[in-house]
Amino acid sequence: MRSALQYLLSAVFIVQMYLAMVLYALFWTPFALFRRDAAFDAVHAYCRWVRGSASVLVGLRSEIRGEVPRDEVIIAAKHQSFFDIIMIVSVVPRPKFIMKRELLWAPIVGWYARRIGCVPVNRGKRSEAMRKMVIDAKAGTTAPGQLIIYPQGTRVAAGAKRPYKVGVGVLYSELGQDCVPAATNVGVFWPRHGILRKPGLAVVEFLPRIPAGQSVTGFMAAIEPLVETASDRLMAEAGFRVADG
Repeated sequence: MRSALQYLLSAVFIVQMYLAMVLYALFWTPFALFRRDAAFDAVHAYCRWVRGSASVLVGLRSEIRGEVPRDEVIIAAKHQSFFDIIMIVSVVPRPKFIMKRELLWAPIVGWYARRIGCVPVNRGKRSEAMRKMVIDAKAGTTAPGQLIIYPQGTRVAAGAKRPYKVGVGVLYSELGQDCVPAATNVGVFWPRHGILRKPGLAVVEFLPRIPAGQSVTGFMAAIEPLVETASDRLMAEAGFRVADG
């Protein structure tokens, strides 16, 4: 009975989340057309709404730990579901993502992604797109802010292992910016697929930054164990048993 109720509440939550996206867009878009900062105001407000409604409707509370980066840095984040995106964007002042080009054509999301300066990447052409993005960033044509990248390249289920791609190391090296790793346990409560949203405490934790200047090899050797160990700790804290190895 409790499980059926949680499924029902999860469905209600999902419906209102997308309805709220439409309503927030209707309200904010006229302002965002003329003032780019209004686009950031819109995405911040919407993400805070999702966090608050998740707590009320499905009992999924959320917490940000560590020092939120506010300068121009790279954020290399563990990605388990849509909710870790929501949580990071809710607190980072000027977020921008490396994102799949296909998302540019998604209603509302695509337009706001362009407006806040997200960088689209062609699937299968990542090295080419990465080179172009680095060139654009160095030339000052991309908007300043916190560049969020998912080193594993996609959402990864709680407890699953997937290798880190070298693209994050190339960005770190070429842009000459500090990198702030970010760990999470959100996949325990909000999985990649399905309707069910579980009650509990979802956490995104910003870890100590890696200063600019390391080699790509040194950076890649450091980033993966940092993020994976911290994410495993957060998942264990949430009661999820992380398999050894």
